[in-house]
Amino acid sequence: MKYGPTLPISEEIDRTKYRQEGEDFYNKVVRIAATLKDNKYHFEELKTALLNQRFIPAGRVQNAIGAARQTTAYNCFVSGTIDDSMQSIMARATEASETMRRGGGIGYDFSNIRPRGDRIKSLDSKSSGPVSFMRIFDAICQTIASSGHRRGAQMGVLRIDHPDIEQFITAKNDDTSLLGFNISVGVTDEFMDCLENNEPFPLRFEDEVYKYVDPVALWDMIMRSTWDYAEPGILFIDTIGYYNNLNYCERIAATNPCGEQPLPPYGACLLGSFNLVKYLKAHDNTWEFDFELFKHDIPIVVRAMDNVVDRTIYPLEKQKHEAESKRRMGLGITGLANAAEMCGYPYASQEFLDFTEEVLATLRDCSYAASSDLALEKGSFPLFDAMHYMKSPFIKTLPEWVQTKIQNQGIRNSHLTSIAPTGTISLVADNVSSGIEPPFMLYYDRSIEQFDGTHVERVEDYAYRMGVSGRTANEITGKEHLEVLALAANYVDSAVSKTCNIGDDVPYEDFKTLYYDAWKLGCKGITTFRAAGKRYGILNKPKEDEEPQAEACYIDPDTGQKSCE
Repeated sequence: MKYGPTLPISEEIDRTKYRQEGEDFYNKVVRIAATLKDNKYHFEELKTALLNQRFIPAGRVQNAIGAARQTTAYNCFVSGTIDDSMQSIMARATEASETMRRGGGIGYDFSNIRPRGDRIKSLDSKSSGPVSFMRIFDAICQTIASSGHRRGAQMGVLRIDHPDIEQFITAKNDDTSLLGFNISVGVTDEFMDCLENNEPFPLRFEDEVYKYVDPVALWDMIMRSTWDYAEPGILFIDTIGYYNNLNYCERIAATNPCGEQPLPPYGACLLGSFNLVKYLKAHDNTWEFDFELFKHDIPIVVRAMDNVVDRTIYPLEKQKHEAESKRRMGLGITGLANAAEMCGYPYASQEFLDFTEEVLATLRDCSYAASSDLALEKGSFPLFDAMHYMKSPFIKTLPEWVQTKIQNQGIRNSHLTSIAPTGTISLVADNVSSGIEPPFMLYYDRSIEQFDGTHVERVEDYAYRMGVSGRTANEITGKEHLEVLALAANYVDSAVSKTCNIGDDVPYEDFKTLYYDAWKLGCKGITTFRAAGKRYGILNKPKEDEEPQAEACYIDPDTGQKSCE
């Protein structure tokens, strides 16, 4: 039986990005399963799930685990706290260079750096502000990427109450600045309350109010920049903190570059996705989802991904300590749109939402139960405190039987679920729909380099090849996109990376409302994509003859695939 990708482009990407020299798909899977196994049974079950592409680890796991070269199996990290001193800034820059050298992307919170023009008493000079210091990190990212490693990926965050927020909002509007960054505004509940009530909003640093601004005007500034230039994104930072399982022992101020992993200082994201189309079975000329097989695989995967924590290298000792103290992972899904459409559930329909809810509830409940059972065998994560952990608002959403299990047995991993964009791994899986996104288009032509030359291949959506075609991303309304995002957010303990596509005919006022509605619905963040915007730069790939350039997460204009790799 032949395993692995069947499309030429999928085979090419898997061969060049995820395999070691001389490996085929089967050998790659054996390497991963052998490195992450606990015993012979676990090896065989994990190997089967990987060979059939029912579970697809994130790219760094596939590429690095069990490999000879010294790169990390973690995709992304968040920087240590950047304090308001040159020593701290340069120390974090040094750590960033080592992290990117080992293959990791990074998120940063720049909110602790004093605003532009502020007096530095010790030097009798003035601060240049956080945006200027971001350029140091941007230069490092581009230098590391151009040396032959993976494309650099960074997330820069600034709180909305920082005095330099207006400069930050427009920092990337010239198409030439901070090309190695995604940027997001950390929006607080205080700001949203001021916006609702049209009350002056204070910009402050270290408890000193610098000025009051009109929240409506500031919000419109963010929305206009996003409307035109696709950035900044929005992180509802207080919502993130409120739902954090570890709000009793950590503070989160930033995320990984694609936003699906809010992380504390030195936190790391360990990602992998269940490929839902591989759980479909034919029945009476229709497709049905095999929930029993899905439930069978989840504990196998939880055990394997937990082992990654102890069986990889870390760029920094502080990252290692953070990972081992909490043992975070982010299990998600891909191929949702394809699987639902093949079962007869059109994207964003009530049937689709019901199916999505059942899938995500199953993933949540079974992963938490599996982690609790694993704690009986290997112990809970070191910072587990049952009294505080059980009070988490997210933990309280678990079924009573799962809560009782955790209360009695503990839990191995502090967090277990996340929905990543999965652009690259979904393409490797024969172009299934990415994450929880609908297909960007049903087919497109793409040039592929092979040993016998360059060929143009028609790349078709997985479900489309199966004779099922539904609406594409741009045919689905922003409101429908948001409804799917909000539903998914209820079942995910980390966050969801999803792009709400905005049609060319959508008026600005309707667009702006999406962001307010996202906050009211309890989302942790939101990003949108409007093809008619002024800047297509973040969507462009380098030309074949250009030097590799550092780029943050981007949407490929040909495929709609969102990627941070």
